[in-house]
Amino acid sequence: MLTLFKKLFIWWNQETFGTKLKTIFFGKLVGKDSFGNKYYESKSGKRWIIYIDEVDASKIPSEWYSWIHFTNNNIENKHDLKKYEWQKSHLPNQTGTENAYHPNKNNDEIKKKYTSWKN
Repeated sequence: MLTLFKKLFIWWNQETFGTKLKTIFFGKLVGKDSFGNKYYESKSGKRWIIYIDEVDASKIPSEWYSWIHFTNNNIENKHDLKKYEWQKSHLPNQTGTENAYHPNKNNDEIKKKYTSWKN
């Protein structure tokens, strides 16, 4: 029952029931990225994403980001884009995870460059 409730109303976990119906009846699969997200387009030109797990816009790689925002790129003509060896792979937003950036991550104490005038 809880899973059905989530599918009907909670949009931030995964696709809702309405999105599922829209995808079935009006969506044409355009492609899939390396994370497993699926990209759809309707006949009227609307574009949307079905995320593989949690909905997070930072999980869209740069080539698909430009496609979803109607920027001209090579995805419409060529589905296999070549990545160069100097290019890093895309990472979603790491804030709040163990991999998040922190300047003194390895140090337990923060070293101040100043001293307080109060003692």
